[in-house]
Amino acid sequence: MQSDQTNKRWDDTILPFQLDAVDVRGRVARLDTTLDTILSQHNYPLTVSAQVAEAALLTALIGQTISLRWKLSLQIRGNGPLRIIATDYFAPKSEAEPARIRAYASFDADAIAQSDQAGFDLIGKGMFAILIDQGEGTTPYQGITPLAGGSLSKCAETYFAQSEQLPTQFKTIAAQETAPDGQNNWRAGGIMIQHMPKASPLMDDGGTGEGGLLQAQDLVSEEDAENWNRATILMESAEEIEMIGPHVGQEQLLRRLFHQEIPRVFPAQPIEFGCTCGEDKVRNTMSIYSAKDIAKMTTEQGMVTADCQFCGAHYELEPSTLGKDAQNDG
Repeated sequence: MQSDQTNKRWDDTILPFQLDAVDVRGRVARLDTTLDTILSQHNYPLTVSAQVAEAALLTALIGQTISLRWKLSLQIRGNGPLRIIATDYFAPKSEAEPARIRAYASFDADAIAQSDQAGFDLIGKGMFAILIDQGEGTTPYQGITPLAGGSLSKCAETYFAQSEQLPTQFKTIAAQETAPDGQNNWRAGGIMIQHMPKASPLMDDGGTGEGGLLQAQDLVSEEDAENWNRATILMESAEEIEMIGPHVGQEQLLRRLFHQEIPRVFPAQPIEFGCTCGEDKVRNTMSIYSAKDIAKMTTEQGMVTADCQFCGAHYELEPSTLGKDAQNDG
């Protein structure tokens, strides 16, 4: 029996909701097959996979809150052995289509194996960035805050407080389970809430976070603080098995957490793995190089090769068809 592996209607979905009485909006997300697809394409150490899983979940939650025409990305860069985590969330082209997500990590495997640190601490000091690209003809937006707080979720909360002046809190869980057939599968679940203030207070003296960074509680006025604190306490009461287990749906979880606030839910957004790489994009990237540059990239087998960091796709291209000279000949 493999009931835990049976796809539920809430698997790989993001459910928007609103608590009108307390001016809070939120999202509940589940990544199951989608997350397993992302991680199964790479041979990451378990501790790296867990960080990529959390980053992918945060990306899904954040991306669905934005009026997005094309792409939202997270970039986490540090000076530790886990150097980079990068994610992309692609908005659905129509209401009938799912959103798409991809993610990858760059790391020093030997340094991680020898390190006495794990998880978030492997990233070290660095930056947490959110990039929003609305597509052709627009200027991409980029917001950057320091890595702080001890987890990627706390970094995201700091980003919204510091860069957007928007009180935000996350609860996330990612775990690997073993199916009856012995196969390991990843599941992740998360809740995001945001307080929608009438006006953000001016913070001239810094915040209560690490290094004086603003935190969500710094942005809530006294009259709203009780409602916000209640909402965050209720969210924190969600149990891990409720968030990633197969028996509790997203609406059921919301009713359990916020029944007195009477949550109003909106249509769920399905999400799946999706990569935008392709041979045409590789050729376009190579179009800036001269024939001399292309020659340096050519392998002993007489081909130019390229690999997608996100999905692992491998491309082998004839050198004479690449670069500026080939473009001019065409």
